[in-house]
Amino acid sequence: MDALKLSPTPSREALGSPFLPPESPLPMPPCVLDRAIEARGAPVHSGAALMVRRLFLFAGTGLLTLAGGYGMYDVVKVGGVTFLEAMLLGLFLVLLAWIAFSFMSALAGCFVLLTRRRPGLPIDTRCPLPRIASRTAMLLPTYNEDPHLIMARLRAMYESVEATRAGEQFGWFLLSDTTDPDIWVREEMAFIRLRHACGGDRLYYRHRSDNVARKSGNIADWVRRFGANYDCMIVLDADSLMEGDTIVRLVHAMEAHPAAALIQTQPVIVNARTLFSRLQQFAGRMYGPIIAAGNAWWHGRDSNYWGHNAIIRVRAFAAEAGLPELRGRKPFGGHILSHDFVEAALMRRAGWAIYLAPTVSGSFEEIPPSILDFAGRDRRWCQGNLQHLAVLPARGLHWVSRLHLLTGIGSYLTAPLWLLFLVLGLLISLQARFIRPEYFPKGFSLFPTWPQQDPVLAAWVFAATMGLLILPKLLAYLVMISNREERSGFAGSARVFAGVVCETLVAALIAPCMMIFQSKAVVEILVGRDAGWQVQCRSDGELALGEVYRKFAGPTLCGLALSISAYAVSLPLLLWMSPVVLGLLLSIPLGIVTSSRLKRPGVFATPETNRLPAVVLRANELAASAPTEMAGALRQLSQDSELLREHLGSLSLPSPRRFGPVDVPLATATVKVGACETLEDAVAWLDKSELRAILGHPALLERVLALPPGRQE
Repeated sequence: MDALKLSPTPSREALGSPFLPPESPLPMPPCVLDRAIEARGAPVHSGAALMVRRLFLFAGTGLLTLAGGYGMYDVVKVGGVTFLEAMLLGLFLVLLAWIAFSFMSALAGCFVLLTRRRPGLPIDTRCPLPRIASRTAMLLPTYNEDPHLIMARLRAMYESVEATRAGEQFGWFLLSDTTDPDIWVREEMAFIRLRHACGGDRLYYRHRSDNVARKSGNIADWVRRFGANYDCMIVLDADSLMEGDTIVRLVHAMEAHPAAALIQTQPVIVNARTLFSRLQQFAGRMYGPIIAAGNAWWHGRDSNYWGHNAIIRVRAFAAEAGLPELRGRKPFGGHILSHDFVEAALMRRAGWAIYLAPTVSGSFEEIPPSILDFAGRDRRWCQGNLQHLAVLPARGLHWVSRLHLLTGIGSYLTAPLWLLFLVLGLLISLQARFIRPEYFPKGFSLFPTWPQQDPVLAAWVFAATMGLLILPKLLAYLVMISNREERSGFAGSARVFAGVVCETLVAALIAPCMMIFQSKAVVEILVGRDAGWQVQCRSDGELALGEVYRKFAGPTLCGLALSISAYAVSLPLLLWMSPVVLGLLLSIPLGIVTSSRLKRPGVFATPETNRLPAVVLRANELAASAPTEMAGALRQLSQDSELLREHLGSLSLPSPRRFGPVDVPLATATVKVGACETLEDAVAWLDKSELRAILGHPALLERVLALPPGRQE
């Protein structure tokens, strides 16, 4: 029992904190969803012009849905509408409304860009760089990421902002939620080297001992400890990059619009290397502008937040965006995973404006390198968006904010609805094939009724639906070729058109597989399976064949079942369903091919691949340098006195015990350390949870490091 007796953990104030500035607390209470609040921000009104735009959008969506629904009714009404056909028609109306809504928004975006209007918040990016007075915090949350790559991106942005001569107005915070003890110490090593390289005293590092509420909790912890010292904050992701010029202009825009609580940029995908990621990069760069312009056109001041590459007014965020813990068990209850939509809705509820600024360039992000990595991230996003079902009834939300939440929910529910639509169509066809129809209706009739659907009309309904999906791609191409600067950046209209065709074909093959993955995710969540929080893969995307075969087996079997069922009805039906069936049957080779690395982008080239932006180029140069080798957390701390001093000084007060009165990992680590004779014994015997507990407890850490080194194997 004596081994369990430890001196209490010193506070951060007692140890000193070389990694952090003095604290400037700002209260951030959790909001109450079922209680309306009075608007605290400056009054924000929609205006007549914005109401007309929204009327155009919804009227167009309604007309397209009714027209398509009427055509579909003509297809299924022959011989009377059965229960299955009524269900099919209802699903078609829902799915067509979803497609029509996206089409109308893209059509609006095309009009805005062709007429050279500036959608969203008007920020002039061609005028000289303005002077700014606000203090802004750059927040980079990280969770078990590669410290070498994180520091490369952070340094590139730091240098870019310093080049604007406005660097004194910014503080840079690396907010670590890392749980792996070796990565934790590597982060500290890399951060010390970053500070030495930049020579800056505005670079800070904070590690949380308990990563409660994940990223939203990470940001909220910073607000409560340091928020009062800053006017604005720019929240980044681990793969985010932003040009210094862009950052300064965003701060100036917040100063010029005191009613704004948040301004969201349109990040461009960079550093794509595999076929899948290059496909996503091309699609985002090609079609993203008209989608973003259309959204900004009808969102107005009621826009949305995507969780990163956005500037936020700190006091508005602290007062209104404190997230509650949802009632019930996971996956629907607990902390909100997709926090961004909710935070924007809560600030808008209080009267603040939320803007989208799609014309502001210099904002970048990366994309998962393979279908499986994308699906893994999508699984977490799916759970987070379905949690919004509990937020929708919140009192006082603006109706556009509720629409944003519904859009996020619908983006995942449409996958199982499409699958159900296909299955119902097959069941109706199988019923017609194997169940004898009633040729003579009840009552007296001289002649039989011959139920026969019109294949030409069905083909027209299908073609019109596909047209609503494909036409926005052609509109985006039209916008691109009409802009000389964009056309030059893409290196020619002919190659871009080839890219649009290839992207459409490959995306059509991938879509059925993603439909199965998303449908599976929705079902898992509905039965109560929690997704957890996995580290996003940022490697080149090469997948082990065993993993490919195992995870793509489900889509392949679904494709086999659909093809057999369709062929049992008729060969024409199989040919009709071939786009879906082919994508499912080829899911395994598609998974392998799309995760392979491409040396050149080819037809998927974008302006950013043809000419890397300066901040991306600098980050890549820094990332290409050899990372610092580390001997393991305990060994490295025993060898590096500066690292040990910085580590001890950065420790915060321990969080409340999660396992009753005893911290189990700390207790077991204490017992093990008491039995160790050398440092190497401790390295060999301690598991990761115990090592993490030791790294967070100065007294026990010093006790371990005082052991004789021993012999390394």
